[in-house]
Amino acid sequence: MIRPPIPSALAVVLATAAPASLSATDRPVASGPAATAAETQLDRIAAIDDAGPELNAVIATNPGAPALAGAAEDADLPLEGRTVLVKDNIETYEFPTTAGSLALKDNRTARDAPLIANLRAAGGVVLGKTNLSEWANIRDSNSTSGWSAIGGLTRNPHAIDRNSCGSSSGSGAAVAADFAWAAIGTETNGSITCPASINGIVGFKPSVGLVSRTHIVPISSTQDTAGPMARTVTDAAMLLSAIAGEDSADPATQGVPNRRADYAEGLDSASLAGIRIGVMRNQIGNRADLRVVFETALADLERAGAVLVDIEFEPNREMYRDSFTVLRFELRREMGKYLQSLPGENMPRSLADLIAFNKANSETEMRWFAQDIFEQAEETTDEEAYEKARENAVRIAGKETIDALLAEHDVTFLVVPTRGPAWTSDLVNGDSFNGSIGFGSPAAIAGYPHLTMPMGQIERLPVGISIIGAKWTDHDVLKAGAAYERARTAQLPKPSFKRWEMQD
Repeated sequence: MIRPPIPSALAVVLATAAPASLSATDRPVASGPAATAAETQLDRIAAIDDAGPELNAVIATNPGAPALAGAAEDADLPLEGRTVLVKDNIETYEFPTTAGSLALKDNRTARDAPLIANLRAAGGVVLGKTNLSEWANIRDSNSTSGWSAIGGLTRNPHAIDRNSCGSSSGSGAAVAADFAWAAIGTETNGSITCPASINGIVGFKPSVGLVSRTHIVPISSTQDTAGPMARTVTDAAMLLSAIAGEDSADPATQGVPNRRADYAEGLDSASLAGIRIGVMRNQIGNRADLRVVFETALADLERAGAVLVDIEFEPNREMYRDSFTVLRFELRREMGKYLQSLPGENMPRSLADLIAFNKANSETEMRWFAQDIFEQAEETTDEEAYEKARENAVRIAGKETIDALLAEHDVTFLVVPTRGPAWTSDLVNGDSFNGSIGFGSPAAIAGYPHLTMPMGQIERLPVGISIIGAKWTDHDVLKAGAAYERARTAQLPKPSFKRWEMQD
């Protein structure tokens, strides 16, 4: 693809940057704060991700990143050489894009996804690729989040025997471990917000259409989006500003209202004074300890001037049923389109090819869980039923749920705990989600913005708070998040890089 123009100082470095195969001792010499930060981050990945506790959050790094960072800083670009780790279902020209599967281990397209081209043009530096739940956790219904055949099991920096959630597992764990300034994740339903919450960082799922999906290994054209994962709301907004943009190959990005050049503008002075916020009482969950942490967050919101409105609501569960139909139908269709676009020989070209590959390589690919969703998707071919399910799911989630709640209660946002604390990773039995907590699915199904931020801890494990708004109110949601972040009084846990039971 054609990348946006790059300032000449950076273009020279891009042309001569070290390939990903160079060792740390062979890194090009670079100077300046951005280059030094990149050097420190590469060393930290080597010490903590590849060795030590072995988080398995990062599956590839670029030793040329410090030189790139120095050049971007010298070129006075908006991100000034800040480093970004990229989920390994997003194409970057330096690395293979595997989606965690051995079927794509040789998937070197030499393409940048448009969002990555935008990132580079803004002065961001791709530090490497992050591990993920294989195929973004759409392969099997009994999977373990954070595991892929390429990268193994991602460990949570706060307790390495605990799960990092998914599917943007490596991106969440890497930011929490301070491996990069920020990371990019992708979400279809919870894949940015859950790992952000459980790893104690900020995650933002933007309105679908704000960020291009071209050259990202797909699940759903209705629900897929990429988004920023960072340590602060402002950093997440800065990264969103860099990666967002219209893309002629992605119709969802065209004609977007309220598109902004700078999503961080006004965050430092944003106020919650007089802002009415709906509290989703039925979605707080059945944990008394989480309720205590959430009540502290609500008190912080009130102290910052917000007007809290309790909401008792039970969603129409048809949207979950019909959304799953949409995901299965679109998975088969969109995956086929993506695979057929890949250069090179002997590549899989359809979902059926992936199913066959997994069966032929079952010892490595299916030791821990199988591929029942893949197999269901291959049989989901009724287009009329799909269209009906899509219309119903999106209408219920958007117009009849989020829009209706905002209007009926005269509130601007909805707040709710994002998830509970991290569960113990168990490859034999799979994930252990607490389904009583959270309200992220309607935002995912309807394509509305959803921000999660740390709000405290339970037994030294992070938990997050979600702010959800109407579609295209991304900037408003980010401003509300920044205001809460300043008002937050809870003590946040720091990563221990130990097993949970070994901590004091």
